[in-house]
Amino acid sequence: MVEEISAAELKQLLDSDEDVQLIDVRQPDENAFARIDGAKLIPLGEIMSRMSELDQNREAIIHCKMGGRSARAIEALKSAGYKGELKNLKGGITAWSNEVDPRVPKY
Repeated sequence: MVEEISAAELKQLLDSDEDVQLIDVRQPDENAFARIDGAKLIPLGEIMSRMSELDQNREAIIHCKMGGRSARAIEALKSAGYKGELKNLKGGITAWSNEVDPRVPKY
């Protein structure tokens, strides 16, 4: 089971300067159109080969458009032996736009 975090909870985390990694597993064109400040782009197809870019000592919040690809990324990382804390942004960047920052365009 994948642990989730809501857009509002993520906003609180970021506002409190918690040391979290925000990872976007969408495609580069999606990231160029709409993104959350501070997120690092690692497309889903590259997440396994780039796992070393994640710091297993820091919580990682993974997001995509709606939450499906990010959940798959978390499952893949866990099955590959990733030991760090992973949370899925519930509803993805769409929820972020709806609940936190309406300036982020929806698509």
